[in-house]
Amino acid sequence: MKRTITHLADGRELIYFDRRDDADRSAIDQRDLPPRPLASELRRDPLTGEWIAVARHRQTRTFLPPADECPLCPSAPGRPTEIPAADYDVVVFENRFPSFSSHLGEYAEVGGLSEVRPGVGRCEVVCFTSDHGASFSSLSPEQVALVMEAWIDRTAELSAMPGVEQVFCFENRGAEIGITLAHPHGQIYAYPYVTPRTRRMLAMAAEHRERTGGDLFADVLAAEQRAEVRVVARNEHWTAFVPAAARWPFEVHLYPHRGVPRLGALTAEERAAFAPLYTGVLRALDGLFGVPMPYVAAWHQAPVREGADLAYLHMELFSIRRAPGKLKYLAGSESAMGAFVNDVVPEEAARMLREAAAITD
Repeated sequence: MKRTITHLADGRELIYFDRRDDADRSAIDQRDLPPRPLASELRRDPLTGEWIAVARHRQTRTFLPPADECPLCPSAPGRPTEIPAADYDVVVFENRFPSFSSHLGEYAEVGGLSEVRPGVGRCEVVCFTSDHGASFSSLSPEQVALVMEAWIDRTAELSAMPGVEQVFCFENRGAEIGITLAHPHGQIYAYPYVTPRTRRMLAMAAEHRERTGGDLFADVLAAEQRAEVRVVARNEHWTAFVPAAARWPFEVHLYPHRGVPRLGALTAEERAAFAPLYTGVLRALDGLFGVPMPYVAAWHQAPVREGADLAYLHMELFSIRRAPGKLKYLAGSESAMGAFVNDVVPEEAARMLREAAAITD
């Protein structure tokens, strides 16, 4: 793999990840771009202790442009984009409209009981392929391996940044999920705090260890493998299963059989085994109702400075589509109280996904 670092016209970092050592990455971004926005401000909710990022500049971000104006496609004569090169394998660059960044301004107190501090951190865009019409499910094993190398590289680099407490790699796919760009891509958030979901899971893992002496995640995986009914697919190194208490209509968790805290700790064999299992699950999702499924794919890994002994790297994949033409909305119970109600029985969801996988593969 060849890794090339360059910069866009406004100073943002851009990194090419190439399979070929002779890839030419000398193209320069010639655009006249406005100055980079200042970092968001973080406000602490005194009722929950959670941090909320207020990023007003994100209101102006690019929203669902036509394919011939996509900013994530390679640049062409007369049509410069975020990627100056005429072609690429995988590209990572700093988001032009970030929720967190290192470009700080002044942050005044807002009164009341809400503490305010700068939204220090970084947000990056990961372009999985130069092919605008592709999807992650259509990537070759070699391309998935290159994306994983980018995730691993960025996790290590961002974890070393001052103020960063957690690195989160994820993909939002589909207009129903709320994407603003249709090109196959994901994002990486380097948070200046440990997120509420991660903190809660680590607390449950600590409680489980204290009570049983076991590893919560490993025990969940072993129980699902024994039960079998919710397992969607598995191979030598990974198991994909619908959790017994799934929140979402179609939700699949992918666990490596060996517990590791972060992506970088996976062996070459484990990384290679991930691609066919994951892309197969994605194709099964698309095959459920014969339409591209909107989804969120989220990597859970240990925070930077805590929890490495409790965390267990895994991916959580879920879709908000519950039936043809019907979406699962987070209405009163979910949005106001955080209490989920699932319309699809997890065992039924697993059966449907297994059958779809048999057809699509």
